Amino acid sequence: MEEFVTRFIQIWTDFRYLIAIGAYVIWLCFAWVIIRTFDHIIRRLVRKTPNKIDDIILAEAHFPFWLISIIVGFYVVSITVGMPKAVQPFVSRFTELSVVFLVIYFFIRIIINIIRLAGEVNQGLRSLVPTFSRIANIFIFGAATMMVMDIFGISVTPILASLGIAGIAIGLAMQDTLSNFFAGIYILINQPVRNGDYIELENGLKGYIFHVGWRETRIKTLLNNYVVVPNSKLSQSIITNYNLPQSEMSCLVKVGVSYDSDLEEVEKVTLQVAKEVMKKVEGGVTSVLPLMRYHTFNDFSIDFTVVLTVSKFVDKYTIISEFIKALHKRYNKEGIVIPFPIRTIQMEKK
Repeated sequence: MEEFVTRFIQIWTDFRYLIAIGAYVIWLCFAWVIIRTFDHIIRRLVRKTPNKIDDIILAEAHFPFWLISIIVGFYVVSITVGMPKAVQPFVSRFTELSVVFLVIYFFIRIIINIIRLAGEVNQGLRSLVPTFSRIANIFIFGAATMMVMDIFGISVTPILASLGIAGIAIGLAMQDTLSNFFAGIYILINQPVRNGDYIELENGLKGYIFHVGWRETRIKTLLNNYVVVPNSKLSQSIITNYNLPQSEMSCLVKVGVSYDSDLEEVEKVTLQVAKEVMKKVEGGVTSVLPLMRYHTFNDFSIDFTVVLTVSKFVDKYTIISEFIKALHKRYNKEGIVIPFPIRTIQMEKK
């Protein structure tokens, strides 16, 4: 037994580097088999899920974890063969730093791809993808720097305290900017308004949403002017969006006819004119029939409302204008009277 141990030690001493290389090769083969097996199993499970996040994690995990297995295997073999003491601290720090950077790289890739996925799902977030990616990179690289400093024995507590104080000061100084930034994120995610929508604010401002940025929203009015509204103000305002839930909308035209009129004939003529206008004028929706309803016995007329459907908000101005002209012409032809108030003034004779 003693002779066997002595012989083993002699062989280990003479061929330890060759043995280490062989062990390292075996480790790499074993790691490759394990990684490939797990990759195959997990990939089959991931295909069954509708969620794309697990696809992103699986795709990004292969490269860094393969490198980590190579580095860790090299470190274990180096410790086993008994590396020189002068080299050991260098190898240890190299291994720690490599693992840290590969893990950080893994998380950066996951976060960036998730942000891009969110931009594909939500079109409004697409403009913020570069900004979110930079912020994620800054935070992750900052954390990596702190970990590296800790590995080299540098205390990070004073730095964290200084960063905390600086963060509070910057937050107070940029309070309005930050409120606009987060309000912009809310608008882009929740999408109460979108680029191209025609909206009306509670203060009477009307126009098209031209651009939603990280600080302000630009509205283009019908007079071809830009109105810049801070996102924090817009998110707190009562908004009427004429493009949601769909761009088609109804417009109302109020009309009155004389008490002497045949109401059945008035209804027939009015609906004929409305249908003709909807067919001829661009912006009219012919798939929805015009509607007419009497509703008021007024002082000098019987009033009714005609409901016309237009494809978008601004089309209502043209449709209403053309309808009024055509209706007035047809009423004159049919002898239908649109009354107007008449006052009789009696003068007393002295």
